[in-house]
Amino acid sequence: MMEKYGLVGEKLGHSFSPQIHKALGGYDYALWEVSPEDLPAFFSAREFTALNVTIPYKQAVLPWLDSVSPAARRIGCVNTVVKDGAGRLHGYNTDYYGFIQMARRAGVDPRGKKCLVLGSGGASRTVRACLADMGAAQVVVISRSGPDNYETIGKHADAAVIVNATPVGMYPGNGLSPVDLDVFPRLEGVLDLIYNPARTALLLRAGERNIRRLNGLYMLAAQAKQASELFRGVRIDDGEIARVAGLIAAQTANIVLIGMPGSGKSTVGRLLAEALGRPLIDTDSLIEEKTGCACGEYLRRRGEDAFRALETRAVRQAGMQTGCVVATGGGAVTRRENFDALRQNGVIFHLDRPTDTLSRAGDRPLSATPETLSRLARERAPMYEALRDYAVAGRDAQDAAARIMALFKAHWEVK
Repeated sequence: MMEKYGLVGEKLGHSFSPQIHKALGGYDYALWEVSPEDLPAFFSAREFTALNVTIPYKQAVLPWLDSVSPAARRIGCVNTVVKDGAGRLHGYNTDYYGFIQMARRAGVDPRGKKCLVLGSGGASRTVRACLADMGAAQVVVISRSGPDNYETIGKHADAAVIVNATPVGMYPGNGLSPVDLDVFPRLEGVLDLIYNPARTALLLRAGERNIRRLNGLYMLAAQAKQASELFRGVRIDDGEIARVAGLIAAQTANIVLIGMPGSGKSTVGRLLAEALGRPLIDTDSLIEEKTGCACGEYLRRRGEDAFRALETRAVRQAGMQTGCVVATGGGAVTRRENFDALRQNGVIFHLDRPTDTLSRAGDRPLSATPETLSRLARERAPMYEALRDYAVAGRDAQDAAARIMALFKAHWEVK
């Protein structure tokens, strides 16, 4: 029988697992969406070689297994199942290995510290076991009910490490955070098992405080590495974890262009999209599709406040996507809420051109004269600087696009 590997879960629309397993071993990896009522038939048929298990079945699969590894039995969750030559099913927990690798990669050491785990499901069980085995002084589970809940979380303000094992903030619920980090003045590390978006609101707030942090992509790649070893009976070098995680991060990250009106964002965006084979999202175009008129005309008719509200919705829509080139309007930086929307999945490139070289073509009522353009540039300069990851000043659009591609590639090189 042809080898069949894959992932079983209830909803798998945005899983990165097929790309990760292809990068690890070059084999095909299917996504099997199975409803709870069909799960018994799926496992009884055993029409697979090996598989991973995700929400909500990490505990539900236990009755169909012929053996369970000691670690998986202790945790009470299985996320990897391998069928042997006699057709028996053996369960493992490779998430355990994945989380420990994630914490080490982030430089988060729970030894001797109070750790909070948000959520009480299967992922939480694995995280708790890892933290305990890594020497945490205290591991507290925060759930929606019970003595340690989100209403009483303030009594744990001395926590040093927080791990989010809930889906709060995960696509399509982007922008939500399970807790307010301002409650925790002694916080040293934040680990979020979510990897879509790449930067949840929780991680963005941790970044503002320069707290050590990491999303769940590294854990996903690490557990997949160990699962792949079990699938095929081969040894994979640990260095593959960082390589594969970086590869997937680069493939799914957005290239976001910001800059003054007339700096060439739309032109450079088209060049990048064509060269890289990525979709182009132009937020001004989204606004024009919504309103049925040009952005300049809408500004004149309805005023800047109404236009900025529409722009924020367009930026939010664009920022939630992955693997795109996003060209923003020149004033997208004037609203702080747009920063999170663009940063959550994006590497931000500022097309930083001198004011006297900006194109005067097009309909831009806020920068219609050299004087208003210069004033606008002075006002917005600190906003562009605050949002950008890189400033790019190419000789022309082709040169700027080439510089951005080189910077974007270097951004993801394994360090």
